[in-house]
Amino acid sequence: MVSLLQIQIILIACLTCFITVLPGTFLVLQNSALMSDAISHAILPGIVIMFLFIKNLNSPLLLFGATLAGLLSVLLTQLLISSQRTKKDAAIGLVFPLFFSIGVTLISLYARNVHIDADMVLLGEVAFAPFNRATFVGYDVGPVAFWSLGAIGIIALAVIILLFKEFVLISFDQEYARVAGFSPTFLFYLLMTITSIVAVGAFDIVGSMVTIALMIVPPATALLLCHRVYPLIITALSVDCLSSIVGYTIAHLADISIAGSIATTNGILFMLAFIFAPQRGVIAYLHQQRVQKKLWARAIICAAVENKPVSIEALAKKLNWKYSYVAAILKEIQREDEKEIL
Repeated sequence: MVSLLQIQIILIACLTCFITVLPGTFLVLQNSALMSDAISHAILPGIVIMFLFIKNLNSPLLLFGATLAGLLSVLLTQLLISSQRTKKDAAIGLVFPLFFSIGVTLISLYARNVHIDADMVLLGEVAFAPFNRATFVGYDVGPVAFWSLGAIGIIALAVIILLFKEFVLISFDQEYARVAGFSPTFLFYLLMTITSIVAVGAFDIVGSMVTIALMIVPPATALLLCHRVYPLIITALSVDCLSSIVGYTIAHLADISIAGSIATTNGILFMLAFIFAPQRGVIAYLHQQRVQKKLWARAIICAAVENKPVSIEALAKKLNWKYSYVAAILKEIQREDEKEIL
């Protein structure tokens, strides 16, 4: 029997997945997936510094400080890239460890007795989210996470719906977007702002490491299964929600971390898509390679024969191929010729 608490945990996990997939899809399409890594780590010093000033973990100013820290990390990364002295991946690798180490250092020095310790930062704990209740006019209106994640989700969804075509355009052709009158720079920083806000919302629920997994792995999985953006987003959301339900069930039965189990389930679903995707999976790729190899073999054999009777032994010796392989290709050619005659 599923309890109300378990339902709330699953719903919170699904909401977290929903808000992370929205910006994550466009990060993957723009080959900027590592920016989610940088932002999810860079928001930590913003949270800690703001907490040290206001001494209140429930203040909305923490969101403001974290968002500023995320945008600052993006700005520094872009400045390093634009200097042309550092490559994109190296710039990200320089910035986010710096921000994250500053945050961890500040926690260890000034916030040891607060629940933003290193373990919570890395993995979070979604099981505790339902116990942080919101009240309105003295009435319990559900977990705070419902309202915070819901508000962030509405903001992210509204921005993406309003600027959907623009985001798609800069994801595939920034030069054309610039010629068409759009500003790729503005749209990029707007997407980074949304990513920062989303990362802050997910940070307290599942921690920084799992936030990255939820933001990047489902869109990457969907990209193996879909060719258009609309189905890509729907598939990514479905994969994320499925991983939340399955991951929570496994975590509940095995008594392990819920966030870690959800991220692991996401990874398993990605590997299944990577292997079995109909057109882009490993099996499909090997099948296409095999078909292509046979087509080339048939073309080579036909060119070698040149409408002259040649024995299989002589043909195999001439091409330096195995007798059985040449015989199999000739049988396929004969079978198709018979079908054409019929």
